[in-house]
Amino acid sequence: MRVLVFDPDRCTGCHACEEACSQKWFKEANRDKSAIQIVEPGPDGAYQAITCTQCGDCIDVCPPEAIRRSKSGVVLIRKPACVGCLACVGFCRIWAMRTHADQAEPFKCVACGGCVEACPEGALSIQEVADVPASETARWAERMGAR
Repeated sequence: MRVLVFDPDRCTGCHACEEACSQKWFKEANRDKSAIQIVEPGPDGAYQAITCTQCGDCIDVCPPEAIRRSKSGVVLIRKPACVGCLACVGFCRIWAMRTHADQAEPFKCVACGGCVEACPEGALSIQEVADVPASETARWAERMGAR
């Protein structure tokens, strides 16, 4: 499964990744329309990135079943099937599912690599991980079965 990996030790907070993401998907350099969000440094002085981990928890809460996992493991939103209820946005534990007033459907990182190419410091990379994490529903079912 492809995932976007962030190295906080290399990030300088230039936000080039955010602009590249919005440019690729929305054809404008608007950080509010980026699937990756760089968070200003905390007390430790390190930047943090908010981006989808491809956990798949949003798949389970989508009423019209517009969210699915691709064969490569990336979680995708099928926009024609999305009704704009935003249940996935509210459910995402790390706030990686994004919205913007210009669009009815939510959006998220699909590990395309556009931000990786734009990062001048090499703070981002796309990596393959072997295991697809279990969804929240699968974890719940596992716990219930153990009773």
